[in-house]
Amino acid sequence: MKEEFAGLADILEILTQRGETICVAESLTGGGLAQALTSLPGSSQIFRGSVTAYQVEIKNSVLKVPLELISEMGTVSEEVAVSMAAGVQELMGSTWSISTTGVAGPGPADGVPAGTVWVAIEGPISQTLQLELSGTREIVRNATIAGAIAAFARILKTL
Repeated sequence: MKEEFAGLADILEILTQRGETICVAESLTGGGLAQALTSLPGSSQIFRGSVTAYQVEIKNSVLKVPLELISEMGTVSEEVAVSMAAGVQELMGSTWSISTTGVAGPGPADGVPAGTVWVAIEGPISQTLQLELSGTREIVRNATIAGAIAAFARILKTL
C-alpha cells in the first residue's frame, strides 16, 4: 500500500464493522480512487462500485448532474462535486459516496487553474474539500486521492 494512501485500513475496518458501503464518482482521478479503495483484501465487503465520468455527457446522463448546474458553476465546482457524489450514491445504493472533480494539468481547463480540485463526501455526514495543488498530473491526482481518503477516514472516526 502506498504511504500517501494512509487511512485505507481504517476505512475498511470501520465500514466492515458497521455494515456500511462506499462508492465513488471520479473525474480527474480517472479511477485511481476506486483502485485505492479496492487495494486491500476484504474491500469487496464495502465497495459497491464506481463511475469514471470524465465527460460532461456522462456526468449528466449517468450521475444525473444537471446540465444547468454544469453550465452555471462549471465542472470544477463544489456544487458539481456534491451532485456527482449524490448521483453515484443513488445509482449504487451505498451508505457513503466520494466524488472528485478538478484540473490535473498541466495547464488550465475552462479558465480553471491546474491543481484546482473539489472532493465531495456524501452519507450520514456530508463534507466538501477544496484543494489547491501543484505539481505534475500524477502528483495532483495522487494528492487528490490521498486527501479524499484521509478526509473520509477522519469523518468515519468521528461518528
